[in-house]
Amino acid sequence: MNITDNRISGIKRFGKAVRYALDGLFYLLHSEKNIRIQMVILMIAILAGIFLKISNSGWIAVCLSAGLVLAAESINTAIERLSDSVSTEYNEKIKRAKDVAAAGVMITAAVSIVVGLLVFIPAILKFESDDC
Repeated sequence: MNITDNRISGIKRFGKAVRYALDGLFYLLHSEKNIRIQMVILMIAILAGIFLKISNSGWIAVCLSAGLVLAAESINTAIERLSDSVSTEYNEKIKRAKDVAAAGVMITAAVSIVVGLLVFIPAILKFESDDC
């Protein structure tokens, strides 16, 4: 196998990985109400950011916090689905794992709200003062 074959093989593996990730994303969007709500909130934040002309650092903060929430929700969903496939009976260890994963989503969502307030309140105040 030469270098060209290795590159083609690597590209094919990358293509498969992207396809699997997109399959997961579409599954999330179709099966999880929370992810759809979070996407709507993200779209509102993006539109507000454009309208209010938030700073580059504000965009970075919004994008990172939104990405963390969506990633946490994805991991939470994966843990829930895997747990449900392991046992349909009540299991205290599975319950704890699900609760901890849900707490991760709650923590990232709370931090995201704080980030949103820190970014958007000054932008709104600046917009109002420029408007007067």
